[in-house]
Amino acid sequence: MTEHPGPSKHPGPSEYDGPSEYVIAVDVGGTSIKGAVVNRAMRQVARLRLPTPRGEGPRAVVDAVAEVLRRLAEHAPGAAAGVVVPGIVDEPSQHALYSAALGWRDLPLAALLSEVTGLSVTLGHDVRAGGMAEARLGAARGADDVLFCAVGTGISAALLLDGRPVSGQGYAGELGHVLTDPAGTACACGGCGCLEAVASAAAIAAAYGARSGRAVTGAAQVAELKAAGDRGAEEVWNRAVTALAMALTSSVSLLSPQVIVMGGGLCEAGELLLGPLRQQLEQRLTFHRRPTVVRAALGDQAGCLGAGLLAWETEEGASEPAACTVACGGAQ
Repeated sequence: MTEHPGPSKHPGPSEYDGPSEYVIAVDVGGTSIKGAVVNRAMRQVARLRLPTPRGEGPRAVVDAVAEVLRRLAEHAPGAAAGVVVPGIVDEPSQHALYSAALGWRDLPLAALLSEVTGLSVTLGHDVRAGGMAEARLGAARGADDVLFCAVGTGISAALLLDGRPVSGQGYAGELGHVLTDPAGTACACGGCGCLEAVASAAAIAAAYGARSGRAVTGAAQVAELKAAGDRGAEEVWNRAVTALAMALTSSVSLLSPQVIVMGGGLCEAGELLLGPLRQQLEQRLTFHRRPTVVRAALGDQAGCLGAGLLAWETEEGASEPAACTVACGGAQ
């Protein structure tokens, strides 16, 4: 296990006033499991990270998540815990319905984790939790209607309306599978012309490799090549931005968010992505309420902070903890 101390010194059990002063937050990803003990001001006062053993099978991943919870509970005995995972999550039943990355199908994950750890565990979706964190603590703080779009290897989104996350029994937010080109590239979902098949980081890298005959390490390298004047990189990048603008235009028409928060690895490109995306979105909108398009503020800690918010809602009956007063370790 690799442990990372938080902004304060790593506390021991005797230094906590009691479980009601802290919650445990865990964000389960395909590569790593990030965990933290979070106080009422949403400071991560202790953190740890374990690799996700997905190559060892679904049960091994459950065991690894339980291990993270147990290690963190040593510092905050009896604290409520929030755990967020990728895939399709049904929050009312607290089931992980499906995750291609982790191999889960209709798994009563919250109950399993509670049984083996003795903790009160609330299960949520990683992107919805990240969107909630950005809305309450980050780039969209103060807005009631927020669309959080995570663009990385895949594309997903979270929607908050009147301050409440929209779940759709776990199926809401699949922005990556909005149709943007009926004659476009086949998508891993079985469809054709999905946004994810054009504008995800993986799709951008693959499209540039196919066009140029030159392999790249990822979308970040395509962005660098575009900035350096590479014509092929520019065409691939512009096609991705256009597809994103089309999908977001549809989202604005249907949902009218005040703020669109762009997160995920692709947004490390900053204004190279956000500048033309804002411009194209403005050109496509007519009578609509114009959303502000901003870069996510919490970086890769958004999911973990969102898990902490879920745990606080369970602990305090949906009351909201104090606003975050620190950067929370995220990129600004």
